[in-house]
Amino acid sequence: MFASVLSAAIFGMEVCPIQVEADVSNGLPSFTMVGYASAQVKEAQERVRTALKNSGVALPPRRITVNFVPADIKKEGAGFDLPVAAAVLAASGMLKPELLTDVMMVGEVSLNGEIHPVSGILPRVIHAGETGLRFCVIPSGNLKEGLLVKNIKVIGVRTLREMMLFLQNPEKHFAGQEEMCKVIDEKTEDFKEIQGQEGAKRAAEIAAAGFHNILLIGPPGAGKTMLARRIPTIMPDLTEEEGMELTKIYSIAGLLSEEAPLILKRPFRNPHHTSPPQALTGGGRNPGPGEITLSHRGILFLDEFPEFSRAALETLRQPLEDREIVLSRASGTYHFPANFMLVAAMNPCPCGYYPDMNRCTCTAGQVSHYLGKISRPLLDRIDICTDIPAVTFSQMTDQEKGEGSFEMKVRVEKARDIQKERYKKEGIRFNGEMTGKQIKKYCTCTREGERLLGMAFEKMKFSARSYHKVLRTARTIADLQGKEIIDSSHIGEALSCRAFDKKYWN
Repeated sequence: MFASVLSAAIFGMEVCPIQVEADVSNGLPSFTMVGYASAQVKEAQERVRTALKNSGVALPPRRITVNFVPADIKKEGAGFDLPVAAAVLAASGMLKPELLTDVMMVGEVSLNGEIHPVSGILPRVIHAGETGLRFCVIPSGNLKEGLLVKNIKVIGVRTLREMMLFLQNPEKHFAGQEEMCKVIDEKTEDFKEIQGQEGAKRAAEIAAAGFHNILLIGPPGAGKTMLARRIPTIMPDLTEEEGMELTKIYSIAGLLSEEAPLILKRPFRNPHHTSPPQALTGGGRNPGPGEITLSHRGILFLDEFPEFSRAALETLRQPLEDREIVLSRASGTYHFPANFMLVAAMNPCPCGYYPDMNRCTCTAGQVSHYLGKISRPLLDRIDICTDIPAVTFSQMTDQEKGEGSFEMKVRVEKARDIQKERYKKEGIRFNGEMTGKQIKKYCTCTREGERLLGMAFEKMKFSARSYHKVLRTARTIADLQGKEIIDSSHIGEALSCRAFDKKYWN
């Protein structure tokens, strides 16, 4: 007897439907799996056989064959256990095969018959809803994640026995399964907690408003990390579309909370400087999201910037330019979203105190070698480079608090609204994403502004990319002030955000 049920596999960020077929026929008792299944998937035959036995279901002593369609795609992961069990039960006559029509199943089965959660549930359920299926049966531990999708009925089952009961009476089982996602209120940090550093705060505000990459340079203890961790607090809240997009990414990575699966805050990823390139880009035979993709729509913070390996740093160049990561494997090409804001922090030398000759213990060669770890092409992709000086005693003891995140966020949101309206037909969202053609179109300067920019271009020997970055930054500064035309004050402040890097990289 033949039966089949639909499941799905994850390849990069894409969902591939997989038909799980089972046939039970006369012959020597055996359990065979075909259809380009990995060793992990083939182990399902023992898990399913034992789980059914411990659930009170004995498979007949007959020849059982399970096939995965299409056969040219390698099936990996334990998520096929549940559909294999359902297909075998139907092919054995213990379930009506028609009950599996228009149903998608995903889940891992333990030896005692319990169904365990798996990663990548959300994109599978979204795909099931888009293809018009009736139900999606998933582990109960993934139920809140699955219920984020509204155009399909999602069933959470704890055991194989529950799965069988559901298939026999789906409407009764569905009643009462609606669960609301819990919203966890986390304490947020505030720019008001930072003493002094008004120039650095201003640079952070400009970066957040235009989605510009920013490099913070200063001695140890100046507050670089503290400032970087507060940048998400002045960025606009995620839209519903962005939240679902991020939740899908984190679902594939297996990083969602069971209690509160919906991503509500912009990500802030802070990988250690010993991370290899594959940790940033994503890797493996079937690649998954790396730190760059996990920071999509948010911030990738690289502390101790020069301490990352040269290979790791150079992997940033392509995603910073293209806003996506493309990985090629023998099995195909994988595309991952990478629209993130880079925030990097570093000391100016190994000891951290250059150019303070009274405290710096490094030789000129050591300083040059340390700064040389960051290539010029990578520096050219960073719009804003700002100095973070050591905090003075008077700043530390000053009782007057500076501006908080709320006030800064209001200005950032207004600037973002201006950009949203300006670029609604351009396919971009922020000033930091403008191409050369768009810069010519939208970065109109006054005569004084053009003259100042021309003088700086000649004196500082800008590259074409550096020239464009000054204009992008100036456009954001003008937007923060609600000005349509870029004037000399905007150009001057934008130049101050880049002129400082000549202090270290000549």
